[in-house]
Order: sequence, then structure tokens, then C-alpha cells
Amino acid sequence: MKKHNIELVCPAGSLPALRAAVDNGADAIYIGFRDSTNARNFPGLNFDLNSARKGIDYAHNAGAKVFLALNTYPQPTRWHEWARAIDHGAELGIDVFIIADVGLMQYASERYPAINRHLSVQGSATNYEAINFYYQNFDIKRVVLPRVLSLSQVRHVIEKSPVEIEVFGFGSLCVMVEGRCALSSFVTGESPNTCGACSPAKSVRWEEIGDERRTRLNGVLIDRYSPDENASYPTLCKGRYKVNNDISYVMEEPTSLNVLESLPELVQMGASAIKVEGRQRSPAYVAQVTKILRSAIDDCLASPEAFITAGKWTLQLDKIAEGQTHTLGALERDWQ
Repeated sequence: MKKHNIELVCPAGSLPALRAAVDNGADAIYIGFRDSTNARNFPGLNFDLNSARKGIDYAHNAGAKVFLALNTYPQPTRWHEWARAIDHGAELGIDVFIIADVGLMQYASERYPAINRHLSVQGSATNYEAINFYYQNFDIKRVVLPRVLSLSQVRHVIEKSPVEIEVFGFGSLCVMVEGRCALSSFVTGESPNTCGACSPAKSVRWEEIGDERRTRLNGVLIDRYSPDENASYPTLCKGRYKVNNDISYVMEEPTSLNVLESLPELVQMGASAIKVEGRQRSPAYVAQVTKILRSAIDDCLASPEAFITAGKWTLQLDKIAEGQTHTLGALERDWQ
């Protein structure tokens, strides 16, 4: 497999999705186990030991790496579940642990120092001082930045950081600094940091009333859709609510991050990896996004100065984007 100066890191919530990512040019694929140790803990999603072993073998045979996301926070009475996940990952031959919790980071660094550790976006490190703490204490190799920084802030972090920096390039956005959100806890009593899902499937309800489709989260009405509207998976931050007699997306509209137009800047400032969000998405989604971003990254690396965002890439990505629209999110903000 061709080596790249900037890694393309893609999601896989199943073995077919992992194969799709590998076959379409991902340098690394991140996966999770079928439990609350990862932040995409949905029924029917993720890997058991057998499928993980098959996936790791498939990726390694193609020259790609596999990262294991252990990015929720262990609970005091269930610590053994997270520790066991670390042990299983080491036994399977995982290339990288993606970890948020300090205690789990220490466990991994002491038990398996030869396996690289990346700080998860759920670790909420948004400045180089925080990154330096994890580097000095746990010898992390990379940090996944939360999606709340402007381009100038990302540049500043990269310039000052002692480790590699990974940034999100495509996928659903989060209105909060990842790892600090308590919105779903307010409605469901469960946090994505502990249970692994913003909207646990058991709390989600879909209702068909006449021509209208409604979505509820633990009984709370999140949105109403007309027959010609695409309905999104209900999360509290992306619902439409009545405020001052006006019904609108109060906190955040459903849309996807797409950094194609800022790719030359990210390459120039020294980002080490571009990450795709979406372990809950289909193998077809993974294949299409991976293929497009692989082409874009290769073109940009070949000639950053001449790189032009291909209209066809954006149109193709918009078709599978949340809300079928895209944004640069915080990257285009001028705050410092």
C-alpha cells in the first residue's frame, strides 16, 4: 500500500465496513467492541473478538492499521470491563488504543507500553498544555482534536504540540466540546461518556401520525417531519423546538462537517491525520467517503498550491451528509 504523509483514518462499525474502508484506501480504520467501552454503543454495531480478529488480519494484510476506540469513561463498579477490553485489544494485535480516561490510559501504558496510545476526542484536549500533560505522563503519540477550534487555533495547537494532531474531516458535528456533553443525560439519564451513545436506542421512538413523522427521546418530542423531509436520528441538540413562538433548530442544524476546501491549509500546517466520523453508518457510506477523501488527499499532497476542491466530490459527499448539507463548522470562525 502506498504510504501517505497524512493519514486517512476511517470508521468501521462492522466487518463489511472495515473491508470497504481498506479496499478504498484508508490508511487506518478505527473500531470498537460490542459494549459500553466505546462511544458508538448501538445494538447490532461493532465487533466481537472473532470479527475483530478477522478485520485486523484483513487490514494488516493490505498494509493498513487498526485503532481500537475505548473512548468512554470506566465506571467504578465495572472497571474490569474496560481493562478487559484493553487486554483483548493487545491479544488481537491492535495497532493503537484510542483512550479518553486517565486511569485507563495509565493501565494501557503500564501493561502494554509497546502499543501506541492516542488521546480520544472525548478527552477534550483543546490546547497544547492539556496535550503536553498526556504526553509527559502517558507518552501518547497523537491527539484527536474536538471540533470546536478555528483554523488558526488548530494551527497554534499543531505548532506547540509535542505529538501528532488528528482532525475530523467529514461526518456529523457535535455542538458541544466532545467529552463534556450532558444533554442526553438530562433527558435519558444516561451519558455518552458512560453508556456510549448520545441517544440510546432503547430511548428512541418513531411515530407515524397521519402524514407526519415524529421522533421522541425518552418521551420528549425532538422533531416533526413532513413527508418530503429526511428524518434524522433524534439527538437533543439537533431537534426543532418552539422558542418565542418560533419553531427552529435552536442549538444546531443537522449537517456534516466537510473540510475539503481547507485541506491545503491543514496539510500545510502539519496535521498528521484526517478522520472520518461514522461508525454507525453503512459499508456503502464508508466506501464512498473513503474513496472520495483518498482522491482528495492524494491530489492535495501532490500539489497543495494547485489543489482545487472538485465540485463532483462535494456533490457526492452532500448526498450522504447529515441533512444533505455541509459546513466547515468552527474551522471557519474568526474567534481566537
